[in-house]
Amino acid sequence: MNIGLDVMGGDYAPTTTIKGAIMASLEFPKDSKLVLFGDEDKIKEILKQENADTSKFEIVATTQVIGMGEHPVKTFTQKKDSSITVGFKYLATGKIDGFASAGNTGAMLVGAMHSVQQISGIIRPCITSPMPTINGGQSILLDVGINPDCKPDVLYQYAILGSLYAEHVYNIKNPRVALLNIGEEEEKGNLLTSATHKLMKDSKDFNFVGNIEGNQIFSGKVADVIVTDGFTGNVVLKEAEAFYTLIKKRELNDDYFDRFNPEIYGGTPILGVNSTVIIGHGASNENAIKNMVLHTLHVAEVKLSEKIKEALKND
Repeated sequence: MNIGLDVMGGDYAPTTTIKGAIMASLEFPKDSKLVLFGDEDKIKEILKQENADTSKFEIVATTQVIGMGEHPVKTFTQKKDSSITVGFKYLATGKIDGFASAGNTGAMLVGAMHSVQQISGIIRPCITSPMPTINGGQSILLDVGINPDCKPDVLYQYAILGSLYAEHVYNIKNPRVALLNIGEEEEKGNLLTSATHKLMKDSKDFNFVGNIEGNQIFSGKVADVIVTDGFTGNVVLKEAEAFYTLIKKRELNDDYFDRFNPEIYGGTPILGVNSTVIIGHGASNENAIKNMVLHTLHVAEVKLSEKIKEALKND
């Protein structure tokens, strides 16, 4: 299994990114390798400084970087030797089994759609976020930002994608799928949630348990997968991140709120594309990069995109 990493992506790249890659490589299986895309001289310099085992890495030299604030579509097509663009070329041709970056999110989305493309039958890909639950587990929230405006059939597909992700990556058997709404009653909500509930109500594609309210997201008692549009999901995610920041600023120690630390999860896959593509937080530190790389390896190993294809084929 070969996993690609854009070492030039992220606020603290390439030093932090490469150090995180070294940490991840220590937990890689013997038959797996990390493929590093970026400035070859800097990569070799940092690997040497850290006394890293270079046999665990392959270096692909690139000369350009897509900056965090650059236009995704323009730069992806114009900067043909950027670490992100070249990484996607390797992914599309099967030279790597998964590709991860904490760099320009828009460029990663454009790269996924242009290079490996979305799975046939998928209306819109999405991204997820784990939500720590008070009972020690976690629920999966999706979408959290790609698609702020959705239609009922899109949310229905999100339920399928989230259910497969929870089952195969988080080993949750028959995951409970809920629709985020302003009330538990099926007639509650706006036009979108009302119509979506009708679609999901008698579904045999996933284990639908009904509506869930915002105050139940972190309980873990109602649902394993929570479906919503990207606008609402992003608001929930940013609020969860704010809780963690506030707790730390007030110098409070709490095991539960420590699980809101985004570096624990590292990154999230783009669900609905033809390969494993993982997006990390721009402010990722070494530990976050390590966890992003390891999550990329895990998602690639379980062949999630293949399982999604199979599920849609049988739908």
